[in-house]
Amino acid sequence: MLPNEKLDLILRRHDEIEARLSAGVAGKEFSDLSRELSDIGPVVEAIREWRAAADELAGVEAMLADRAIDAEMRALAEEEKTAAEERIAALEQRIRLALLPKDSADEGSAILEIRGGTGGDEAALFAGDLFRMYQRYAEAHGWKVEVLSTSEGTAGGYKEIIAEVNGRGVFAKLKFESGVHRVQRVPATEAQGRVHTSAATVAVMPMAEDVDIELNETDLKIDTMRAQGAGGQHVNKTESAIRITHLPTNTVVFVQDERSQHKNKARALMLMKARLYDAQRQKLDAERAANRKSQVGSGDRSERIRTYNFPQGRVTDHRINLTLYKLDKVITGEALDEIIDALITEHQAEQMAASDN
Repeated sequence: MLPNEKLDLILRRHDEIEARLSAGVAGKEFSDLSRELSDIGPVVEAIREWRAAADELAGVEAMLADRAIDAEMRALAEEEKTAAEERIAALEQRIRLALLPKDSADEGSAILEIRGGTGGDEAALFAGDLFRMYQRYAEAHGWKVEVLSTSEGTAGGYKEIIAEVNGRGVFAKLKFESGVHRVQRVPATEAQGRVHTSAATVAVMPMAEDVDIELNETDLKIDTMRAQGAGGQHVNKTESAIRITHLPTNTVVFVQDERSQHKNKARALMLMKARLYDAQRQKLDAERAANRKSQVGSGDRSERIRTYNFPQGRVTDHRINLTLYKLDKVITGEALDEIIDALITEHQAEQMAASDN
């Protein structure tokens, strides 16, 4: 059964927000209330539909309890009862999903880090393929991708690439992408056609707002240096590159892509905040999951989560045993939602199972 008291609170909150917006509010209060109204709108609609369907079912059951109705009317009422019960079950599922605990970072943007792992040049090339996959996926969702830092591979691709993905709901969609992605294919340099296996590591971190984490200047060691290019050559002659070390945790970030030292420092500080915020969240998640491992994996970046097998044209996500024979569409981002949506559904099922216990 659904918690009617909680549903009543949601409906009252919805009415309260509408009243305050109608009364005329401005600035941040208006934007906050408008967003909250947008967020709870779908569940309010589902609650009202569910209660209307329950009233309809009660009316049909009352009709069926009347022994005086003829056989034709009884048959019609039985059909209406079945349809109402199915509708109620579907609406209950929608409401239960809407009532699941929300990750506060889900609606925000994210930092995407991709690093070539085992496999040398081929791993760097694969890291480049993964970045382009996420870039196209982001474009299809209307998100903006801004590269923060790159370290190019000697044969192409990236030893490391860090980007900011801006948009609503970015972290909710990408957060299950963290982990080791493995590729099996014949490298362009392989003369005998042998399949090689290499890997790249993906890390997706929520963007840290100022309210999420604070940086104390006394905890930071900031170094400036000349930007370096592939092979070690200097990109420019000014000391525009920035390296920041967070002394308490020994977390290091390095940004050199912009020619402006000021811009590189701003990016480095933002990236440092994201990494520290992510570390905090991972620690809390580990504590919460100490007695229960999520069905979609821990999100640990050392965990192999997916294999891209080019000779067979398949992609397998090992956490949910999902295999798609459409590698070409996944690697272009076109079919990536099929995997991501399946992971989200599995996570929601796991959450609901836990809430029922």
